[in-house]
Amino acid sequence: MDGDAAGLHFPHQVAPEDGQALRVAEGVLWIRLPLPGPLKHVNAFALYDGDGWTLVDCGMHSKRGEAVWEQLLAGPLGGRPVHRVILTHHHPDHVGMAGWLAERGAEIWATRTAWLMARMLTLDVQDQPSDQALAYYRSAGMDPAVYAARVAARPLNFADIVYPIPVGYRRIVQGERLTAGGRDWVVHIGHGHAPEHATLWSTDGALVIAGDQILPGISPNLGVYPTEPEADSVGDWIESCTRFAGLATAQQMVLPGHKLPFTGLPLRLDQLAENHHGALARLLEHLTTPRTAHDCFAPLYKRTIGDGEYGLALAEAVGHLNHLWAHNRVSRTRRGDGAWVYQAVV
Repeated sequence: MDGDAAGLHFPHQVAPEDGQALRVAEGVLWIRLPLPGPLKHVNAFALYDGDGWTLVDCGMHSKRGEAVWEQLLAGPLGGRPVHRVILTHHHPDHVGMAGWLAERGAEIWATRTAWLMARMLTLDVQDQPSDQALAYYRSAGMDPAVYAARVAARPLNFADIVYPIPVGYRRIVQGERLTAGGRDWVVHIGHGHAPEHATLWSTDGALVIAGDQILPGISPNLGVYPTEPEADSVGDWIESCTRFAGLATAQQMVLPGHKLPFTGLPLRLDQLAENHHGALARLLEHLTTPRTAHDCFAPLYKRTIGDGEYGLALAEAVGHLNHLWAHNRVSRTRRGDGAWVYQAVV
């Protein structure tokens, strides 16, 4: 969703290559790590602490990921140790290499929910979809062919792409101050894309390390999953955008989890919130006729959803429907096949 980057400024038009880093501010290096799929990369940031480094996020675990980190440690990071890895949230592309780095001496810092989710999901290895997952797919009205394929296939497990998460970690909380890269930072917690998503705001007003909470050009996925099928991810996320708007200035350079660093944060927060308000309005109009989540792609995305995007698209459709349901804007009834069918309340 989204695609709007109008009015933003991008100070760095060329991203670093695999195994390289780009200085984006005094003491701050921008690193890009490879991902499969359409995103192709995730950003991480290395903050120089004098005798070593603090990392914010670390990429997905794979043999290629290990090789890239070996290059980074020996090259741009100058052979100095990584003392600390701060995780913005629990998704595999952000936490996948944390345990690998911890084995080499790094301490993991994260919100409690991010650490618990990452550790729990890496321990929950399944050879077939759980009953809860299948019930969730049915409740969303998943395409029968997609459902049959998922029933037959081994699901992707966190443990496939996340190195084992250590037992211990250092918790970070809302409002906490920490020092890294020669700057003081304040932790501000967002929600919606992931529970207890940490963002770091430098006290000099220059930088915001945003993870996936604030992205340019794309909206963070606000999906709902079998772990919490009644979640109001959209409501949580709009609340976070509203709260962050009170902290944002046009001068702050945002260091996002994907895409390019940018300035123009107040405008971007407005764009992101308006994108979902618009999607909700289109969805309500679409729901004058009863629909399942699967039937709601057209008003939400305004384009054809391919096979590779289907799961994320379905989860985000559920997120928007849950928001309308939570605010009494739609009714829902259970169909004979287990699917929820939603209709706008007149």
